[in-house]
Amino acid sequence: MREKGLMGELVAEVFGTFILILLGDGVVANVGLAPRLAAPAYNWNTITIGWAFAVVVAVYVAGGVSGAHINPAVTIALAVKRDFPWSKVGPYIVAQLIGAFLGALGVYLVYMEGLQAAGMPNVWATGPGSVFGASFWGGEGAAATGSYSLLNASIAEFFGTMVLLWGVLASGDERNLGLKNNMGPFLVGFTVLAVGLSLGGPSGYSINPARDLGPRIFGALVGTKDLFKDLYWLVPPVIVPAISGAIGIYFYDWFISPYLPKN
Repeated sequence: MREKGLMGELVAEVFGTFILILLGDGVVANVGLAPRLAAPAYNWNTITIGWAFAVVVAVYVAGGVSGAHINPAVTIALAVKRDFPWSKVGPYIVAQLIGAFLGALGVYLVYMEGLQAAGMPNVWATGPGSVFGASFWGGEGAAATGSYSLLNASIAEFFGTMVLLWGVLASGDERNLGLKNNMGPFLVGFTVLAVGLSLGGPSGYSINPARDLGPRIFGALVGTKDLFKDLYWLVPPVIVPAISGAIGIYFYDWFISPYLPKN
């Protein structure tokens, strides 16, 4: 990675997180509004695949400048256990939040007429009120899975964020299987895909405080209702990932790092 200075790194974090949300919340809007096909033609797989490739593109674009954290959970974890300077943590997180907010703006501009016609649904953030609220938060019909409590959603975010960190760490660990030819972003993207498919149900798998909070703020400004109705917005998608990522990096160093080849 070439040395670009802190300003260049922050610009890259803004740009990378912008791409992440533009494509990630973009696929949510596409599924929720279903402008081309009947709604059943789109499903949870569409969401998870869209988010996975959003991560891949964002990491490839920003990785050479800032490392493409694009996630405060990653930034905090690397500061806790990988010598990332604590002096950069705050600026990185602010940059990520700005990028996420701007990404949501991009989604709004792309899907503006559909969102307005639909009454400005929550395509921005996870949890209650999202476009999948009917299925994942006590909806009616065969697709409903029942309500998940704040605690249950927090547990899902805890494990999901740890798995994300394990994928991030493995992707950059030259002592592990040794990803060649810059294939690391694909491992990170497929990790996000795995988390979404396997662990995403109870909470919607934020696993990224900026990914959830930045678009949530934007959504509230453009008229989406109840985005800050209770404490859900703060605990599972923001606080839990920020803590869980740092815990996950310890697990990797306890159970994997000591047993890898020394060279």
